[in-house]
Amino acid sequence: MIDVVADPAGREKLLAYGVRNVPVIARGDQYVFGQNLEDVAKFVGLQGTGHQPLPPEQLTGKWLAVLRSAQRLIRQMPAERLHELAISNRPRTIRFMGHHVFRIAEAYLETVVDGVDYDVHLANLPPAEGEFNSGDEIARYGDAIIARLEHWWNGLAEADKSCQRTVTTYFGMQPVHMLYERSTWHSAQHTRQLAAVLERFGIKPDGPPTSEELAGLPLPERLWE
Repeated sequence: MIDVVADPAGREKLLAYGVRNVPVIARGDQYVFGQNLEDVAKFVGLQGTGHQPLPPEQLTGKWLAVLRSAQRLIRQMPAERLHELAISNRPRTIRFMGHHVFRIAEAYLETVVDGVDYDVHLANLPPAEGEFNSGDEIARYGDAIIARLEHWWNGLAEADKSCQRTVTTYFGMQPVHMLYERSTWHSAQHTRQLAAVLERFGIKPDGPPTSEELAGLPLPERLWE
């Protein structure tokens, strides 16, 4: 894997392949993006990862539970601390991270409903300047995203709920199911981080994601990965 943080030459190696985002697994003059672990396993000669993705209907319940948890947690965040860094060694504020939990879902819907290519920046669009300056405002943004996600799922024909059609992403054509799972655990990971920030502030998190809600999601082992 090309490490652009610990290896000073990592960025130059990455650019030599003609790509500008990570993670990337490279061997010789070939590379594969690390977002789809099944693609990575195939690239390194393994017979898959052994991970069994949850069916879409289970992902739906888990993602909605995670997003509602994030609403509760971001409402607890003191407004005067929203512009602090969530963690000292990364340039991401608590405000951005709280917004990002829901922006991940909005980006997913823009791709699977509106036909927008899932490029590297889509889920990382920052909150609008001058907006989302309180936890309640971010949570209300979450209300709209939750409603749209429920509307999308409930409106799918039964045959489409397998989520096997493909969409265009910056790491290749991918089944909707893969992007659905990835987006679910991505929101879940940042929601776990919001709970950790509250604990650091001495605030007991109100309803963080439960182990049952997170079960079956391929979450990173460490909280800040």
